[in-house]
Amino acid sequence: MSLPPHPDVVVESEERAWSGRFPIDLVRFRHRRFDGAMSGERRWELWRRGAAAAVLPYDPVRDAVVLIEQFRLPALAAGVDPVLVELPAGLCDQNEAPETTARREMREEMGLDVGALLPVGAFLLTPGGADELCHLYVGRVQAPAADAAGLVGHAGLAAEDEDIRIRVWPAAEAIAAAAEGRMTNSVTTIGLLWLAARRDWLRTQWRTA
Repeated sequence: MSLPPHPDVVVESEERAWSGRFPIDLVRFRHRRFDGAMSGERRWELWRRGAAAAVLPYDPVRDAVVLIEQFRLPALAAGVDPVLVELPAGLCDQNEAPETTARREMREEMGLDVGALLPVGAFLLTPGGADELCHLYVGRVQAPAADAAGLVGHAGLAAEDEDIRIRVWPAAEAIAAAAEGRMTNSVTTIGLLWLAARRDWLRTQWRTA
């Protein structure tokens, strides 16, 4: 897929350098500098991942969030704990609306249906290298029963060999973990810090709906 036209960008060439599951394009381009002049030719490797969606599942009655945990090889490569606390999320299928992706991923990764979905924003996850734009939502759920540690059980698609653990967190505890930098996944942290700012308003809206 070619880059969209932009008045301040001149694309000299685009070449598919890798055609695996997530292609990599080699792009040569010039762009207008802040002083008004055009830059010299630049060469960039662009990782094509596309649109994605994620949901922060929130129960306004119990004031709790439902989060997942799963193993991530890139986290291990980065030298951090490879078991990350995350939101249910995934890439949008071809021509799939992000809200549809969000609801599908909730069912696949949690076995839960989500009610109201409120858009939080769309965020580039790796703007220095990838085009992945994640559409983040907060979703109204009824938190499932959990043990004393908040553990609900396991889920995930067997066909994709997913191994997902589901846990219910008191909202205040999850927000504190994000504020203290203990949530390595960036989308999880963004969602929880948004909830910290809008939690009282959201509880009022959803508990009276």
